[in-house]
Amino acid sequence: MSSFPDPTADLTARPWFFCGIGGSGMQPLAAILKGRGAEVAGSDRSRDQGRTPEKFAALERQGFQLFPQDGSGITRPEQVLVASAAIEDTVPEIVRAKELGLPRLTRADLNAALFNSAETGVAVAGTSGKSTVTGMLGWILHHAERAPTIMNGAVMKNFVSPERPFASAVVGGTDLYVSEVDESDGSIAFYRPTVGVLLNVSLDHKSMDELRVLFGDFVAASKVAVINADDDEALALVGRAQHAITFAIDDKGASISVVPGSIADGPTRQAATVIDRRDGSEHPLVLGVPGRHNLSNALAAIAGANAAGVTVAEAVAALAGFKGLARRFDIVGTSPSGVTVIDDFGHNPEKCAATLRTLKAHPGRVLAFFQPHGYGPLRQMGAELAETFAQELGPDDLTLLCDPVYFGGTVDRSEGSERIVDLIAKAGGKAFHINTREGCGDFLVANAAAGDRIVVMGARDDTLSEFAASILARLG
Repeated sequence: MSSFPDPTADLTARPWFFCGIGGSGMQPLAAILKGRGAEVAGSDRSRDQGRTPEKFAALERQGFQLFPQDGSGITRPEQVLVASAAIEDTVPEIVRAKELGLPRLTRADLNAALFNSAETGVAVAGTSGKSTVTGMLGWILHHAERAPTIMNGAVMKNFVSPERPFASAVVGGTDLYVSEVDESDGSIAFYRPTVGVLLNVSLDHKSMDELRVLFGDFVAASKVAVINADDDEALALVGRAQHAITFAIDDKGASISVVPGSIADGPTRQAATVIDRRDGSEHPLVLGVPGRHNLSNALAAIAGANAAGVTVAEAVAALAGFKGLARRFDIVGTSPSGVTVIDDFGHNPEKCAATLRTLKAHPGRVLAFFQPHGYGPLRQMGAELAETFAQELGPDDLTLLCDPVYFGGTVDRSEGSERIVDLIAKAGGKAFHINTREGCGDFLVANAAAGDRIVVMGARDDTLSEFAASILARLG
């Protein structure tokens, strides 16, 4: 297979086939191409396995032609295949595409081509918070009637409708493109942002030395870099910016920050006064999402939108209507017995810490269920994850782990969740390992009491939301 011949070509002129069309990175790109008039089809192993059938039914209602993952959807040499760089060569679509000589792009190749073809590209980078800030930024720019196209890795509740229940993309104009950009595969280097937002630099899929290089190059490539001054690693890269706007909850001389003493924090919402230190103006901010990390995310979105031409006052006002994202501290509900269930995407140390701190800022025991998103990531950051759960939770709280996600393949499975439970215990925390997710659900339902908060955490598995909903239903 060849690479796509010309990334500046009309991307709607050829038919597209997405291998793994239901994936969080694939689905929004398929929606953007189809919304711009391209012919788009796809397959997904999850569909063949009967997982999340409602998602694939929604895609079919929107006009996507879906095929079994058996190669039957690859029929013409003019098609372009979009597939993960890591996908096995034995997958039937890959085999068939090679036979026909189809050009092949990764998700990142395609997103970068769409992004770089826009007059104004707004990129959101960092180890944590990308999807939330992308959703906030997209909502601000939509509210300002700038008609942004938004590419996100999570469902944005503001844009959900009966026709589009999985709204992780918004198809706007071709001039303004807002997207999260990924450092985990190095593809962040593909983008040439008008505005580049850097949220934080912390351990995830790569070493800190690698991350400093990737994020530093990203800052240098951005015409305007928006940088979190509360994050020492991010702030250390400010010298590489062509032009910088900084933001911080704690003043630190940042361009946009919070008036000291103005934060009012509640279990499900918060308020603060935002100050633009460039002109001294103050703006009352109301957010329908809790947690210090979300206040920081809001400042990032305000600063990023301002760099793209929206006034600070207009950006702050727009965020009052921001509804949040699916699986980002998503409150599923509270049972008649008084147990609240929360669905959350936390999967690396920083994301998990932000969620746990938000929970611990208010009374009630925390029962944290964590499903690791793979054996490789668990090996890479397992010690840091264990430290996070041990430090952030108290003596009455509990961490419960099942086995990591495994969808097949040759990954080394010699070290699993048991090691993390041992590390949590050694660090002074309380944790259990139960092999199956179902067994963890039984334990949680049997042991939850009035006032408890159960948080379901993990990534790369859409059925976690179903699991959280099932726990709430059983508690009822």
